[in-house]
Amino acid sequence: MAWDPNRPVPWRRLVREWAIYVVVMAVIFLIFFNDRLTPGPFVGLLLSGPVYVAIGAVLAKFGYQRATLREARAVGRARNQQRAAAAAAAEPAPRSRPAPTKRTGGGANRPTGSSKRR
Repeated sequence: MAWDPNRPVPWRRLVREWAIYVVVMAVIFLIFFNDRLTPGPFVGLLLSGPVYVAIGAVLAKFGYQRATLREARAVGRARNQQRAAAAAAAEPAPRSRPAPTKRTGGGANRPTGSSKRR
């Protein structure tokens, strides 16, 4: 798709996603690097905000729109329902019994009893 200056940019969504990322990463930094923590990672997190929002805005102007979690779940549910319907429709009919053979005991050459063993 081409650049379209009239396409809307979801500013609120971009900032919200970045804020969630910052909070999660700050908690991870605090948990795992508590003993040797410096302000550097937090400054990096704060500087990543304008970069993330700018790249997201450019992608939105080109027409990229990522699906929300609600939309992704709806697609997954629909796909699962289609698979279940296809599996139910493609379920094979029960097999009939095979014809008897010598090996299955249905043939004509069956032993006649214990008279031969005496």
